[in-house]
Amino acid sequence: MLTAPMPLVDQWERLERDLPDGWQAARLAVRCESPAELPRAAAILGPANPGRRGDALILTVRQGGGPAGPEGVRRLFRRLDQRRIWCEVEVLDAEVAAEVPRGVESQLRSPLATWDEAVTALPPDWTDLLCHLELDSTDYLPRAALLCAPLNPTGDRERTGFLFRVARRVARTSGYGASPGMARRCFERCDAEGITGAAGVLRVLSDVDDEATQGPVWYVGGRVL
Repeated sequence: MLTAPMPLVDQWERLERDLPDGWQAARLAVRCESPAELPRAAAILGPANPGRRGDALILTVRQGGGPAGPEGVRRLFRRLDQRRIWCEVEVLDAEVAAEVPRGVESQLRSPLATWDEAVTALPPDWTDLLCHLELDSTDYLPRAALLCAPLNPTGDRERTGFLFRVARRVARTSGYGASPGMARRCFERCDAEGITGAAGVLRVLSDVDDEATQGPVWYVGGRVL
């Protein structure tokens, strides 16, 4: 049921309070009082990546930061109010985190913690890495792929997850792959959204001096990575 007419940001705050405990994502429908304002509303909500269905804009709010997080959506709704684009919002459905059985919490893995552990164990002169992110559930694949897009991940044929490359010098001189800092930021995002799994290093090259190339070529199972 649509809320009574009021500023959109107030509507969202009321709806957010009524969401179930432990909610992880909520799908919203935003409708403009004047259908002619829908393109303007879509442009303002652009950072939250809305889609259009009939006379409504559909967007998903996810726990965590960023434009599609609760605070990010609150700021976008405030912009609509400030521009006097009057809208109504309703919650179509909400996703609640599955209850973790007692004793299982300790088995859940953190991509960030496992990545920090793997990097700490590397030799001090490492230059290039072939790495993997193994996820605890196939349900995490689409979102993890988006959050880790800066790593240019490729599908892993042996695990539920991705392969990616890291080059120590990529930010300064040469090297093909993501920087160590970028990898860490991607795993921070995964942790923030409750995506569990383990990041690790499959192959290491040390003290490599690139000559007329951007870095080494990895061959795994007949594939070039």
